[in-house]
Formats: sequence, structure tokens, C-alpha cells
Amino acid sequence: MNLSKYETMDPVMLMSIVNMKIRDEFEDLDSLINYFEIDKEILINRLKQAGFDYLPEVKQFR
Repeated sequence: MNLSKYETMDPVMLMSIVNMKIRDEFEDLDSLINYFEIDKEILINRLKQAGFDYLPEVKQFR
């Protein structure tokens, strides 16, 4: 799944996709961010507004 529309995507769907990609394809959030050339602050803030925080110890948004 492409994350090119992460700024307008439904936040629950976005969280699910990001978590799945980190789990299955990337080492961590930074690897995903670099690969898709995503603005990390925008992604984190978008998900934070929906109630999700990134937990680096488990490499997931929850």
C-alpha cells in the first residue's frame, strides 16, 4: 500500500498501514519515513491528533 496520501488518509487506516509496514517491511519508523520520503513530524502529529502515540520500544503506534 502506498503512503503518498498520508496527510489526508483516514487516521485509523493510516495507523494500521504504518504499523503493518513497520512490522513486515521496515526496521523502524525512521526506515519507513526515509523510504516513502514522508515528513515525520506531520505523520506523528496527524496520528497524535487521532489519539495514537508512537512507542519506539514496540515499534508501533497505539
